[in-house]
Amino acid sequence: MALILVLNGSDLTPLLVCCGLTLAFTLQLRWSPGSATICGAMMMIRENLERVRERVAAAAARAGRDPAAITIVAVTKTHGPEAVTGAIEAGIADVGENRVQEFLEKAPAVKLPCRWHLVGHLQTNKVAKVIGRFALIQSVDSFRLAEQLSRSGVKAGVTTDILLEVNTSGEESKFGLPLDGAMTMCGLISALPNLRIRGLMTVGPLVSDRVIVGAAFAKLRLLKQEIDSARIENVSMEHLSMGMSDDFEIAIIEGSTMVRLGRVLFGERAQG
Repeated sequence: MALILVLNGSDLTPLLVCCGLTLAFTLQLRWSPGSATICGAMMMIRENLERVRERVAAAAARAGRDPAAITIVAVTKTHGPEAVTGAIEAGIADVGENRVQEFLEKAPAVKLPCRWHLVGHLQTNKVAKVIGRFALIQSVDSFRLAEQLSRSGVKAGVTTDILLEVNTSGEESKFGLPLDGAMTMCGLISALPNLRIRGLMTVGPLVSDRVIVGAAFAKLRLLKQEIDSARIENVSMEHLSMGMSDDFEIAIIEGSTMVRLGRVLFGERAQG
């Protein structure tokens, strides 16, 4: 249970912070089961994040890597702003959203600072709504989309940092540039104004075979090295975004610098 107190008739409202919640003082003492539920959810997020960091560190150690070089992006699809706030208070600095409309509804209610990432598929007709709102758009999967981002960025006077999404598994159900054309597309997109290519992103194959999953991630790492060697102007391969709740440890071993985690932090998604 959470204790809520409010001091009526006073210009100064003392604040009490408990489990990440700001509770006010009142003349009357009462219990709030709803606040207790939120408080419990925040504690769960904090505990889950601690376990995830331990797993990130263990995977990094197996690969001889520094875990500090791996960014956790907390993906909050279908979870409300209180989940985002809880994650930030637990230490998350980067928050990912899959859907533009959900982001537009959720973000204003999040009062704590964070870096927002768009990690889901972006339709060209939604581009104007995202310009200047995201620290990183991870899902640029076509020249047409990049061109629209560039055009809107020029109009708004904004330069957008992007990752190129590459389909390394070959699965038809997945978005992403084809692997064999990604190098050429990187060169074409790099010439567009008001865009900066900051790395690559992929979604692992939906299989249980760790060897197959690892091979898909290794392909992105090798592509990153190829693009790095080409020294293309306006391109830096600082981010390699791969790995989600079921496969992030494999991704880290294969060189991921950014993992996109939802269920392992927040529990199962609400339907929607």
